Amino acid sequence: MRNLKLLRTLEFRDIQAPGKPQCFSLRTEKRTVLIGSDHGLIEIDPVTREVKNEISLVAEGFLPEDGSGCIVGIQDLLDQESVCVATASGDVILCNLSTCQLECVGSVASGISIMSWSPDQELVLLATGQQTLIMMTKDFEPIMEQKIHQDDFGESKFITVGWGRKETQFHGSEGRQAAFQVQMYELALPWDDHRPQVTWRGDGQFFAVSVVCPETGARKVRVWNREFALQSTSEPVAGLGPALAWKPSGSLIASTQEKPSQQDIVFFEKNGLLHGHFTLPFLKDEVKVNGLFWNADSTVLAVWLEDLQREENCTLKTYVQLWTVGNYHWYLKQSLPFSTCGKSKLVSLMWDLVTPYRLHVLCQGWHYLCYDWHWTTDRTSGDNSSDMANVAVIDGSRVLVTVFRQSVVPPPMCTYQLLLPHPVNQVMFSAHPQKSNDLAVLDASNQISVYKCGDSPSVDPTVKLGAVGGNGFKVSLGTPHLEKRYKIQFENGEDQEVNPLKLSLLTWIQEDVFLAVSHSHSSPQSVIHHLTVMPSVTDDEPGQLSISSSVAVDGVIISLCCSSKTKSVALQLAGGQMLKYLWAAHPAESPSLAVEPWKNPSGFPVRFPYPCTQTELAMIGGEECVLGLTDRCRFFISDTEVASNITSFAVYGEFLLLTTHSHTCLCFCLRDASFNTLHAGLSNNHVSKGESLRKVERGSRIVTVVPQDTKLVLQMPRGNLEVVHHRALVLAQIRKWLDKLMFKEAFECMRKLRINLNLIHDHNPKVFLENVETFIRQIDSVNHINLFFTELKEEDVTKTMYPPPVTSTAQLSKDPDGKKVDLICDALRAAMESINPHKYCLSILTSHVKKTTPELEIVLQKVHELQGSASPVPDAVSAEEALKYLLLLVDVNELYDHSLGTYDFDLVLMVAEKSQKDPKEYLPFLNTLKKMETNYQRFTIDKYLKRYEKAIGHLSRCGPEYFPECLNLIKDKNLYKEALKLFPSDSQQYKEISIAYGEHLTQEHLYEPAGLVFARCGAHEKALGAFLASGSWQQALCMAAQLNWTKDQLAGLSRTLAGKLVEQRKHGDAATVLEQYAQDYEEAVLLLLEGAAWEEALRLVYKYNRPDIIETNVKPSILEAQKNYVALLESQTATFCRHKQRLLVVRELKEQAQQVNLDDEVPQGQESDLFSETSSVLSGSDMSGRYSHSNSRISARSSKNRRKAERKKHSLKEGSPLEDLALLEALNEIVQSTEKLKDEVYQILKVLFLFEFDEQGRELQKAFEDTLQLMERSLPEIWTLTYQQNSATTVLGPNATANSIMAAYQQQKTAVPVLDAELLIPPKINKRTPWKLSLLE
Repeated sequence: MRNLKLLRTLEFRDIQAPGKPQCFSLRTEKRTVLIGSDHGLIEIDPVTREVKNEISLVAEGFLPEDGSGCIVGIQDLLDQESVCVATASGDVILCNLSTCQLECVGSVASGISIMSWSPDQELVLLATGQQTLIMMTKDFEPIMEQKIHQDDFGESKFITVGWGRKETQFHGSEGRQAAFQVQMYELALPWDDHRPQVTWRGDGQFFAVSVVCPETGARKVRVWNREFALQSTSEPVAGLGPALAWKPSGSLIASTQEKPSQQDIVFFEKNGLLHGHFTLPFLKDEVKVNGLFWNADSTVLAVWLEDLQREENCTLKTYVQLWTVGNYHWYLKQSLPFSTCGKSKLVSLMWDLVTPYRLHVLCQGWHYLCYDWHWTTDRTSGDNSSDMANVAVIDGSRVLVTVFRQSVVPPPMCTYQLLLPHPVNQVMFSAHPQKSNDLAVLDASNQISVYKCGDSPSVDPTVKLGAVGGNGFKVSLGTPHLEKRYKIQFENGEDQEVNPLKLSLLTWIQEDVFLAVSHSHSSPQSVIHHLTVMPSVTDDEPGQLSISSSVAVDGVIISLCCSSKTKSVALQLAGGQMLKYLWAAHPAESPSLAVEPWKNPSGFPVRFPYPCTQTELAMIGGEECVLGLTDRCRFFISDTEVASNITSFAVYGEFLLLTTHSHTCLCFCLRDASFNTLHAGLSNNHVSKGESLRKVERGSRIVTVVPQDTKLVLQMPRGNLEVVHHRALVLAQIRKWLDKLMFKEAFECMRKLRINLNLIHDHNPKVFLENVETFIRQIDSVNHINLFFTELKEEDVTKTMYPPPVTSTAQLSKDPDGKKVDLICDALRAAMESINPHKYCLSILTSHVKKTTPELEIVLQKVHELQGSASPVPDAVSAEEALKYLLLLVDVNELYDHSLGTYDFDLVLMVAEKSQKDPKEYLPFLNTLKKMETNYQRFTIDKYLKRYEKAIGHLSRCGPEYFPECLNLIKDKNLYKEALKLFPSDSQQYKEISIAYGEHLTQEHLYEPAGLVFARCGAHEKALGAFLASGSWQQALCMAAQLNWTKDQLAGLSRTLAGKLVEQRKHGDAATVLEQYAQDYEEAVLLLLEGAAWEEALRLVYKYNRPDIIETNVKPSILEAQKNYVALLESQTATFCRHKQRLLVVRELKEQAQQVNLDDEVPQGQESDLFSETSSVLSGSDMSGRYSHSNSRISARSSKNRRKAERKKHSLKEGSPLEDLALLEALNEIVQSTEKLKDEVYQILKVLFLFEFDEQGRELQKAFEDTLQLMERSLPEIWTLTYQQNSATTVLGPNATANSIMAAYQQQKTAVPVLDAELLIPPKINKRTPWKLSLLE
């Protein structure tokens, strides 16, 4: 759905040269044009408008002086740096333009009618006057000569497979006589010049020749290959014309055919069979086709037509028509009328070989024209709901308009079409925001037809409905009507004669003002014209558009874009410079002030590095910026390239939509965006961007976006349309609706496009809860409200599924105490009950069911109330309907159980009847229940429903005779705590339950809680046993006192307790028990000495006046302990030093391994990180093979083996995996154990000094001090800063290089696992802890 829009026109008029021009060719490298005339060759530069070279062929005798000579072909030869010229007299000449030397490389006596070079310039084909074809190499060495007329069909002749003779086959409605008809050949067309025509396929492997057969007088097309072997001959086609053009892509050969009532462009396949056609907008014998020309990318077919003389004194014209195809329909996109007399008569035309949409035209009066087109989509630019999202497509004298807001009609169909008297060249929609549906059409006669929307007094015959309406259908579509046609008044009429496309880039800027651009034919300047409507006397009189003012601009304007919001107009020059046109600043008074450079937000003039074929204006972060897209898919914002894979883009309101070569559609919000965010979003296209990115079909292009809607229309390469709802557009539109409290529109859109309905609340919880009544009244559908309830969940979808583009201040943080689903259910239920509780009965039931804890009892009670209500209410729901609906939400068995839990048997029966349960199952059960006493009945129901807490509550009220059953249930279900609350603490039942509870805790080895329970209920003996088992000696002795035990019994108990306390290394408590309850102070002293409680032992010695114990027990114990401490410190020091040295060696080996394996892959897995000195020579592959399967093996083991493997993981064996971590772990343990010795050393140092063991004290103090100092000095060496940070190294960043990233990743492969990270933290040595005795210094 695209049109060809004229970018620029380049003219070179009145070229000073002798004779008349006959043909021309292009010099692509030099960007010059070679023109052949009856006098010779002329090379011109159309940009600088000067003649570069002039070579006379008359002077050398190759052309006659009387001007009767003719040049039949010109070809620029790149590799030979010369030009090949063929004359009709038969000479083939090489011209060196730099030296102006001529060389005749060959001559044909019979003359030459055609010279055609292959696209690769390796072969040249000459058609001679003797009806032969001569093929030569590029060095003009003849390869072969063949007759142009061949009797054979060719190598691709069709094979008959023997399916019967023609006489026996079925011929349809023609009858049997068709089998015996003789093929009648129609003569060539009367205006046919009988000259052969040659065309090459784009790859140069085949060429086709169209000739008139001398035997039949009809034209035929023959296809030859590169080796000059005939491949095929076309089927007989009546009225076949001489024009011939092979599509560069190689699929079809275009020619013309005149039919009894029309003229067609027909297409042949390589095998000579017809394959499609389209009809020209002319009648038979009205025009003749002089030539067909495909552009370089095979998308545009140019048709050169010329009027035939039908009446005397009639004005004849020549036409150049540009045709394109889409969805198997051919569109006439441009029509250029030229005069057939005088200077403007066409001589030749051709497409540029490099720039696909550049057309070169040569006129008889030495006028050269060059047109540049590009594809554009003509669509409305409004952003309100009144804009109908119209897209206009040019098709000859028709404009096909599709209204995408109301219907998506695939091309070539349309919603309606506008019928114009002349072929259309340009369509423009009004830039007025409120009148964006009005459109103006510029046709080939330079008339502008203005169509406006609104009420028309009569039916407009120029507006015809397309794919909508028909017999019996009412059309709700408002079509436009023709307001008036305006003729453009040019100051110089000759300009229009020479250049039919004088005005380009026509823009409808205001109600009665148009802007148009024309290019100077003598200098690189452009002129912006203001076309103003002139008042007319009568409505029937044709309107006039006059040029009210003009502004000259230095440079060639190639694009003009206008913003409908800001009314800004941006101009782009051929060099990429962007200008701002102040069109409302009275340019007639001060034309120099009307144009100024467009500046970016930094204040610098904007200049695109490459010319952009599509430009748009958009507000980005509050600044108006220019967006541009080149024909090479490079996308610019201001003058910075942000992407190089963009195929199309569109600005819609605050959104920028783009399609990419990676088959995605991107959507960015421009309101709060910045240039940097857009650049980052476009440069990382492979990263998923949530709602801003969507995958689309390959080759999709944006057609339009429906304003205030969610539809995005895309067109596929073939031409068919696809409508998608881009998630970013959908969510933005839903947010707008929710902000405006338009809940119905938002709900319908979300339901149709499968957007989670939680967004209605989560977008702004406070506003939604304040407007729940508005929500209910707008939705007004019980089913839709129920749908909303069923989708509710606690998740905040604005934080998970649909995060907003920017943080909105309107979004309030939810109350952490209140649950979202419960709040919504309660709020909506209150609103529905106040509006109409009967109408919304089902929704009210749903609100109870959907709560976090479903209120099924309340629901069942409401259904029961419905059953009991006698008077019918309008819109009311029956109990049966409500119950049926409830069974859809809740499982029937669950509902049955809840109804049973209400103890209401009528409700139970009502639910059971609607379920699939067998009455033989539930009726006997219910009848049995009805016969029971009330409390026992409820106990039975609760026990059946497994509500045991309620069950023991009901059973406890049934009487003492049911207590054994109650106790058994308590024991079975472990309901001791709940049961104790049901009985008074002084009752026998309370004591029995407590004893059972204590025994249960004892079985669970919870002896102390069991003893407390026993003690509370008075079971002191059981409590004593429990406290004794738990080691609670104070409580045990308390229980013994309450049991009135004797001294002997207490002594025995105390010795038992002391033994248990010694096992628990509680020597002080054991000594206290023996001294106070067994009166055995000697044993108590020995236990204190064993526990190193020196001062407490001395206290008992002096308390009982036994100084002899000091000599016999205390001093030997102290000296023995001192020796043990010194030996321990020596052992710790030696182990510490050994581990430290080994750690340094391991780290050095690890660094060497990293350097060696930097280029090779480091072995994977935790076990491959380190190796010992003996294994350090192993290669990476050897190490990998050694430990490659350990991870997978460990993961598959049992938990017991896994714990064993964990213990083995940090092995101190040299060369073992992760040896460095094992060493760190061992060193850490040594430091921490030494730190814990400080208090013990301090205590023994005091008693050593007390008993005058100064030497031993100093020895111990010195050894301990040396050990601590060694460890303090070694901490920085062992736990180095770089080793701590190696696992948190920054890999990426602005300063990262390829080598640094590679090294960091290699280092991370050997980094410490996360679970062992605490080993990298050095242990603490508290220097403030006092342990040294200054008396010993």
